[in-house]
Amino acid sequence: MNEQAGLKPYVIGLDLGGTNSVFGIVDSRGEIKATTAIKTGGFQSAEAYVEASVQALQPVIEQVGGIEKIKAMGIGAPNGNYYSGTIEFAPNLPWAHDGKVPLAKMFSDKLGGIPVALTNDANAAAIGEMVYGVARGMKNFIVITLGTGVGSGIVVNGQLLYGCDGFAGELGHVTMVRGAKGRSCGCGRTGCLEAYCSATGVARTARELLAKTTRPSLLREMNPEDITSLDVSIAAGKGDELAKEIYEFTGHMLGEACADFAAFSSPEAFIFFGGMVKAGELIMKPIREAYDEHVLKIFRGKAQFLVSGLDGASAAVLGASAVGWEIQ
Repeated sequence: MNEQAGLKPYVIGLDLGGTNSVFGIVDSRGEIKATTAIKTGGFQSAEAYVEASVQALQPVIEQVGGIEKIKAMGIGAPNGNYYSGTIEFAPNLPWAHDGKVPLAKMFSDKLGGIPVALTNDANAAAIGEMVYGVARGMKNFIVITLGTGVGSGIVVNGQLLYGCDGFAGELGHVTMVRGAKGRSCGCGRTGCLEAYCSATGVARTARELLAKTTRPSLLREMNPEDITSLDVSIAAGKGDELAKEIYEFTGHMLGEACADFAAFSSPEAFIFFGGMVKAGELIMKPIREAYDEHVLKIFRGKAQFLVSGLDGASAAVLGASAVGWEIQ
């Protein structure tokens, strides 16, 4: 780090997810010194969200000596644009759904003018994996985040892929089911990978299967609208055949999608990150099987399928903090 890191030894990393926002105060060695979190939804405006975030941050900032010890802030956010510092038309954020939100500037203004940089949440996770996780030493890999939505961070020849406008790599919105049969997606299109393979997509698959069949299942003990991907995972872990079928369907679609993704960047690894990967082989096995079935022969056997080497939100928080350290 530069000389200023000695005077201002910390940055703030924010993993802004569709459900939770996790903040970490991070030093130059990548150690998270303090954390706090708020719920992302429930705010009527971006201003209200930023105000609540800054209030939550104040105690942890004081823990490390105050704002004068903070060099910068990095944010990983859905539909985050690294070039402009804005969140744009984010499907899963009610206060950023219909336009552009200059979130980097808003946080900077509220935090005494410290520099703030912002990137896509999945890009932040990819940086975290490259610096601190299972992608250390890799130059070509794809991180796929499985949470409220499906995101991706693509690294090619050691560099994150941003494209001409900062939005390259929205693999969660490739079309998997075309035509009228495709599920509606929060982005406004139909048939997107996210509509099937996110945590919300898994719950939706569960409700559809329960409605189509009378087969016994532990999930029938619940109100269908209350079912979550965690409930499906727990039921599958107990041997529930219908729940296992849900993960088979989800993993197969993810594997088929990865077979297509290999065709344009030939990654040495696909790295899966997020709460859904806690299902382990229930989802990873069908991913690998479908990939092997559908991938072009020239790519077969080359890519590893890995689970994130960082716990919880660490990958995205550390990745976001790395963006903050890069600010000149």
